Amino acid sequence: MLTLREARYAWPGAGEDCLHIEALDIAAGQTVFLHGPSGCGKSTLLGLLAGVLVAREGRVALLGQDWASLAPGRRDARRVDHVGVIFQQFNLLPYLTLLDNVLLPTRFSAQRAARCADGAPAAARALLSRVGLPEALWARRADALSVGQQQRVAAARALIGAPELVIADEPTSALDAARRDDFMALLMDACAAAGSTLVFVSHDERLAGRFDQRLSLPALNRAVAGA
Repeated sequence: MLTLREARYAWPGAGEDCLHIEALDIAAGQTVFLHGPSGCGKSTLLGLLAGVLVAREGRVALLGQDWASLAPGRRDARRVDHVGVIFQQFNLLPYLTLLDNVLLPTRFSAQRAARCADGAPAAARALLSRVGLPEALWARRADALSVGQQQRVAAARALIGAPELVIADEPTSALDAARRDDFMALLMDACAAAGSTLVFVSHDERLAGRFDQRLSLPALNRAVAGA
């Protein structure tokens, strides 16, 4: 699913790389728990995996396609077809309803829409129900929700249309213990049912045992290690 070889990234104007991954392979359907302290490059790595950022050297490939070989517009199209992202800051459109926020990926991707067996609206409603948001809220604007509710809408949006890769950046940070456990069960079950690869970033190492693989980014990142 994902292949990195000698991937290096430096922020514009920076004198040194902030990320250097010699080799990393993540198989299709695998669930990966990625952890490390603030500033070690977790969000940068997620940006490279999703093609939001492009390595200055080396190879970062999704499904065999190197992101750096694509023009920006092609990268955007490929991302919406194949990647669902649960952002740390949610990135919901505040003026849209819950339902319309969840449907956004299917508006931009015919592939994601086609994977919704009973149609995209039915899939969005089913996901909102599964993340514990009652129908009475579905027509409400996203900016009228609590932080925890927004987080669950963001998860439903990432999962709609069964993307091959789901990237989750600290998705349980605003949830209490009970809702965290429910959310994790939903996320893992949904990814397993779709055969989606899951890359999950969190500081909560109590969650690591749920995953196939646990990765420490400081151990992987040669730029941080100074090697």
